[in-house]
Amino acid sequence: NLVALPDEVDFATAASLGCRFATAFRALVGRAQVREDEWVTVIGAGGVGLSAVMIAKARGARVIAVDRNPEALAVAKEAGAAHTLLADGTDIPAAVAALTGGGSHVSVDAVGSEQTLADAILGLRRRGRHVQIGLLPPIDGHPRVPMERVIGWELDLLGSHGMAAVDYPAMMDLIAAGLLAPQRLIERTIGLDEAAALLPGFDRATVAGMTMIDPQRVG
Repeated sequence: NLVALPDEVDFATAASLGCRFATAFRALVGRAQVREDEWVTVIGAGGVGLSAVMIAKARGARVIAVDRNPEALAVAKEAGAAHTLLADGTDIPAAVAALTGGGSHVSVDAVGSEQTLADAILGLRRRGRHVQIGLLPPIDGHPRVPMERVIGWELDLLGSHGMAAVDYPAMMDLIAAGLLAPQRLIERTIGLDEAAALLPGFDRATVAGMTMIDPQRVG
């Protein structure tokens, strides 16, 4: 599972790939096969979602980012989103349809809730492709899926989970060439002594982008 690190890619950039950027790369490139000029809706502008925005933009797609955190949407805009939608009660599928003239070609649920899944699917155009990255754990039972739309509009539902080491070189080449810049999603860097204090806040979206832990950093 070792992956060669190109000379042009530093350790911070490599560390940012983890289960965020690589996961999004597999979902957008390997599974959805996003193409130039397609509309892509990304629901959730956390680490995976922001990575998906950047990757879709790099492939020439027009991206709509959706999140309930205005700061995260601002970062999504910087990462390449053409439009952003604040999930504050807005009818997301209707807003996406209005922006795209009938729905996106590809949707990504990077959150993993029944609501975000439904919004992503219902925001697709006919024969669109949905990629589910958010895990959707069956805590309260299995989530409902708008299958009547899936069947009637001949939509494709795709699951995506991580990326195998054998697929890393293609992504690394794009990063080394400067066509992808995951390091731009690092919002702050902290030392190992500060990391424990952040753990209780993992369930609250207080930071837009990634937090990097550098063991050599003090204070």
